[in-house]
Amino acid sequence: MEKSCSLLIHFDKGTPALANEIKEALEGSDVPAKVDAMKKAVMLLLNGETLPQLFITIIRYVLPSEDHTIQKLLLLYLEIIEKTDSKGRVLPEMILICQNLRNNLQHPNEYIRGVTLRFLCRLNEVDIIEPLIPSIMSNLEHRHPYVCRNAILAVMAVYKLPQGEQLLADAPEKIENILTTEQDPSAKRNAFLMLFQCAQERAINYLLTHVDRVSDWGDLLQMVVLDLVRKVCRTNKGEKGKYIKIIISLLNAPSAAVVYECAGTLVSLSSAPTAIRAAANTYCQLLQSQSDNNVKLIVLDRLNELKSSHREIMVDMIMDVLRALSSPNLDIRRKTLDIVLELITPRNINEVVLTLKKEVMKTQSGELEKNGEYRQMLIQAIHSCAVKFPEVASTVVHLLMDFLGDNNVASAIDVVVFVREIIETNPKLRVSIVTRLLDTFYQIRAARVCSCALWIIGEYCISLSEVESGIATIKQCLGDLPFYSASEEGEANDSSKKSQPINSTTVSSRRPAVLADGTYATQSAASETAFSPPTVVHGSLTAGNLRSLLLTGDFFLGAVVACTLTKLILRLEEVQPSKVEVNKATTNALLIIVSMIQLGQSSALPHPIDNDSYDRMVLCVRLLCNTGNEVRKIWLNSCHESFIKMLSDKQMRETEEIKAKAQISHSQPDDLIDFYHLKSRRGMSQLELEDAVQDDLKRATGEFVKDETDANKLNRVLQLTGFSDPVYAEAYVTVHHYDIVLDVTVINRTKETLQNLCLELATMGDLKLVERPQNYTLAPESNKQIKANIKVSSTETGVIFGNIVYETSNVFDRMVVVLNDIHIDIMDYISPAVCSDAAFRTMWAEFEWENKVAVNTVIQDEKDFLDHIIKSTNMKCLTALSALEGECGFLAANLYAKSVFGEDALVNVSIEKQADSKLSGYIRIRSKTQGIALSLGDKITLKQKGGS
Repeated sequence: MEKSCSLLIHFDKGTPALANEIKEALEGSDVPAKVDAMKKAVMLLLNGETLPQLFITIIRYVLPSEDHTIQKLLLLYLEIIEKTDSKGRVLPEMILICQNLRNNLQHPNEYIRGVTLRFLCRLNEVDIIEPLIPSIMSNLEHRHPYVCRNAILAVMAVYKLPQGEQLLADAPEKIENILTTEQDPSAKRNAFLMLFQCAQERAINYLLTHVDRVSDWGDLLQMVVLDLVRKVCRTNKGEKGKYIKIIISLLNAPSAAVVYECAGTLVSLSSAPTAIRAAANTYCQLLQSQSDNNVKLIVLDRLNELKSSHREIMVDMIMDVLRALSSPNLDIRRKTLDIVLELITPRNINEVVLTLKKEVMKTQSGELEKNGEYRQMLIQAIHSCAVKFPEVASTVVHLLMDFLGDNNVASAIDVVVFVREIIETNPKLRVSIVTRLLDTFYQIRAARVCSCALWIIGEYCISLSEVESGIATIKQCLGDLPFYSASEEGEANDSSKKSQPINSTTVSSRRPAVLADGTYATQSAASETAFSPPTVVHGSLTAGNLRSLLLTGDFFLGAVVACTLTKLILRLEEVQPSKVEVNKATTNALLIIVSMIQLGQSSALPHPIDNDSYDRMVLCVRLLCNTGNEVRKIWLNSCHESFIKMLSDKQMRETEEIKAKAQISHSQPDDLIDFYHLKSRRGMSQLELEDAVQDDLKRATGEFVKDETDANKLNRVLQLTGFSDPVYAEAYVTVHHYDIVLDVTVINRTKETLQNLCLELATMGDLKLVERPQNYTLAPESNKQIKANIKVSSTETGVIFGNIVYETSNVFDRMVVVLNDIHIDIMDYISPAVCSDAAFRTMWAEFEWENKVAVNTVIQDEKDFLDHIIKSTNMKCLTALSALEGECGFLAANLYAKSVFGEDALVNVSIEKQADSKLSGYIRIRSKTQGIALSLGDKITLKQKGGS
């Protein structure tokens, strides 16, 4: 069994050192060899070896050494070895160690004394420590601070032992005297810590006596003072007022660590607005003064917690939080923006948007390599602000439209989506946005951005001038027709035809050539083939972006161009009185669409046009040739209505998420409410009065009501043994974020005393036991509460198994009771989360682990099955409810959740109803790690049939 030690050492078990080699090296006189041998001995002992033959060798050859490294390793060795027998009595050879330790405690070298005193802090054997008490106490008065502060720690450790108070009855008094006279900060801190943990009343009296000088103490002592204040205030809330004054006085301490702990202590002890505001100010100052990115992230986490519980106070701090955007770290900037976006109000929206605009303009410099990603974050933040407060859209929309041609495609997509939403929600901005979009359309280089921009042009160009400008812009960006040039059979003269043989294939052709200035010229060439393959015509240097994207084979964009031209022509028929102009525009549009179809069907491009795009373009051609009123209504009105419905669904989902985040708490009808106005205010400070108000409000709104009822607790009790077993055991499982606590109740159901009873546990999966099992003695028909801590390192289903081992006086063999397995559910670690569709698609493409589960269920309704999967997996459905409506026999939905370790879980449900009313399809799970994908797949396989 592995043994515990205060030193963590990596050891390769594959090449263990032989005990004889270690013994020879220890008996030699070479100091480096002895050091190496002692290290090997310590590592072997830590990994379960006993090495009993080395003890006498170490006593004879290592104990007398004066080398400091050897002495340090010797103390580590003495810490690890077994010092007691099976009955708990100290081994007789430990007397040799006692004499050596006494000599070390009286050694003239301060280092030897100090490390020996630190070693004594880790000894639990009273029989070894008792002879050393006079030497330990004498070191309290040593002139060197290193010896003195370690002596105080040794006294504290001895005093905490079961018989410590008898061994050191006058220790608290002596330590208090040292605290008064000692000048070394570390020694004072250790002395106050000893009083805090062993004689709390003395520590409190000393603190209240020197309350005016607390701000002048060292930061180490101030940290212990804060620990004392926290403990005292939680046990005696009536005296909270005078201690909070001490905390507020320490908010101006020079140490950043003390200031941070002060703010945290203040928040944990008081809900008064004055206290919360002081803590928030402190966090904001730390955010500006500290250069370490990890510190900034931790401080932002604390501010985020304050935002959740004290939003009205944090709203006033929003500009101070925004200053964290000066950090170049993207994680800090992202977390800052997340906090700020939930604090915006009509009062501060203008200041926030102005700051964000300045940050966007700074990203144009291009000095930092991640400017594009930061700009995307800012654009998304401005988008959120404009959606919540439409009146600020006019101040930012034109600035952001400059980034439609951004090289960062994701950033440009965010801009065009923002413009599409703002132009609908802010009708007053329609004319200016359309004009600006038509002016800057040629700068767009990304196909997806072009598609969205064309949709905006087709939907929101209403007046005659706008429609004509829209058509002209598209024609300009497409360039001259045709998009490709097919070789023409040249016309040779009759004489040349007659002079050539019949089977000759020489053909004269005329083809365009691109000159140096970008213009075209016609050249003649003779070829020995009948026809040359068609070639793409790239156009002049002024040809637009749409042409270059089309010539790469992007016919989805071509279909969007055709639809936009069709909408513009249909709208032109309504606003243009001249039929001649309408017919001319229709002809030009038909020519463009047909040219795109011809390009797709030619061999000029490596890939032909896809069927969907071809069908869409042909539909546009038929519509332009023969327009009906019903079709016109669908194209000009229904599409716009669908977009409006999509925006309303999005807003509804956001509103539901905000309501879900809000803490809903109710008080019981007979709960007591104190009216602080009727209380006596004598002796109460303003802070205490505010705290009383906040406590009354919390009690009135039911915030003090416990979340977990007794019924829920009973659901977590697991029976580990049978009722007929001599030892009955059951466990209450508590799952925290990063650890699992097993509270095991063991009952002796026999009439005999059970000796050396031990709860032995083992784990499977990413679970790790923290503590070594201890032995207990259980009287007849008595019970014992045993706690076991298990650390969790990843989101994965794990199993805890084990047994209870015990001995009785009648049976010499050890008895074993095997325990039922405890299965740790993955649902305890994941919670529903929300992300954008773009972020979901990005993660879906990046994540490498996929688990594909076939649908096998007795549920016959698609939506019922989806609801069952959502409930079983504890995930959030990202697909809008409007997209799930209707009875088409198909259903596709995306689910998302996040684990406590920051892992993302993505699920896609695709199902179809068969002719026999059964559901078929697949559930695909993707994640960055293997564990969560496999565990979720197992969970879905188990639950999808409709079982509990």
